Amino acid sequence: MFIDKVRIYIKAGDGGDGSRSLHTEKFVPNGGPDGGDGGKGGDVVFVASSSVNTLNQFYYQKHFRAENGENGGKKNCYGKSGADIEVVVPTGTIVKDAKTGGIIADMFEDGQREIILKGGRGGRGNRHFANSRRQAPRFAEHGEKSPEREIMLELKTIADVGLVGFPNVGKSTLLSVISDAKPKIANYHFTTLSPNLGVVSYYEKSFVVADIPGLIEGASQGMGLGHDFLRHIERTRLLVHVVDISGSEERDPIVDFETINNEIFTYDEAMRDVPMVVVANKMDMPNAEENLKKFTDKYGDMYTIIPMMTLIHEGVDKLLETVVRILDTLPPQEKMQFEPFSYEEADYTSFTIDKFDPETYEVKGGLIDSLARKVILDEYESFAYFQRVLKQRGVISELRKAGAKDGDTVIVGEIEFDFVD
Repeated sequence: MFIDKVRIYIKAGDGGDGSRSLHTEKFVPNGGPDGGDGGKGGDVVFVASSSVNTLNQFYYQKHFRAENGENGGKKNCYGKSGADIEVVVPTGTIVKDAKTGGIIADMFEDGQREIILKGGRGGRGNRHFANSRRQAPRFAEHGEKSPEREIMLELKTIADVGLVGFPNVGKSTLLSVISDAKPKIANYHFTTLSPNLGVVSYYEKSFVVADIPGLIEGASQGMGLGHDFLRHIERTRLLVHVVDISGSEERDPIVDFETINNEIFTYDEAMRDVPMVVVANKMDMPNAEENLKKFTDKYGDMYTIIPMMTLIHEGVDKLLETVVRILDTLPPQEKMQFEPFSYEEADYTSFTIDKFDPETYEVKGGLIDSLARKVILDEYESFAYFQRVLKQRGVISELRKAGAKDGDTVIVGEIEFDFVD
């Protein structure tokens, strides 16, 4: 089983709650607030590794959660921050938000680390809320909660050369001849069910080749296996198009070549700019010489065409020399160019007012989320603080402008009260 696209769920750690401790000791009955801050929640960190080449591990584990921060303690003791969780993915993995499709990160380089979700901030202890009038606050701030996110992982193989062509034209055999890769080889269609990678050495040069399976007519629309695997050619610097030049399966080599090219360019128009070398394989079969002449007459001026008998290695040296020469002229692979998507941090100063009916108003927004972390409904000082902040931040005046009058119901988070003008 080869998995190169999967949905998983990640959650950063919640921040620890601040402490409401009041200092007491012998002969000091009212020592004032000494509640420490809660610890920060752990981050979700993705790490790219070249030692992993599939997303199979995520078939069995789909939930990844970082550790929560510890609560603050008395005597101004800070809570311990939660441990980060590291999620190892293959190099070439694209991390996307499943809901919007926005690209969060391109895990392109071996060892690359990206923080995908940041842990929640720890709540402040009650000592932060002491002032000249409120010298012993009995409330503190709760830690910031981190929502669970659904993300999509897509693997796009990082290879210098992509082998493309119809099934059963000899791509896997060619890969086994030019590299140490040992793909499954048999004389039937779709023997190869997943991309195979091989490292090719040619004198002092080396490059990575990917055998891309499943390309047939309609691949760009999902026919065969091509729709699943066409993404693996997007990063290649050079395409090697293998053609059964003998037409041994009663297909025209020229039509085969044009059909696969059409599928590739339909999937990604930018692939037209990627250089292509044509391998005319199975030259030892009947009709090969005649078909090669027709093919060369039509495409000889556009592409380098290399006749080959893969089983006896004839034409291999010329292919490798050609590939190395072309790769030397091409720029190195680069990360995708994209507008980074990130999960926005809450704006703790903003709020909105919704009117449900003539007598009911709801206040929402970052300011309210922040206040909710500080309010203890059964604590008088806490609730008085909540009301004072609503007035200072202009919430009460905006409710007035929206039409609120005495006796109307105001909903703020989980708190509901009567408006008093």
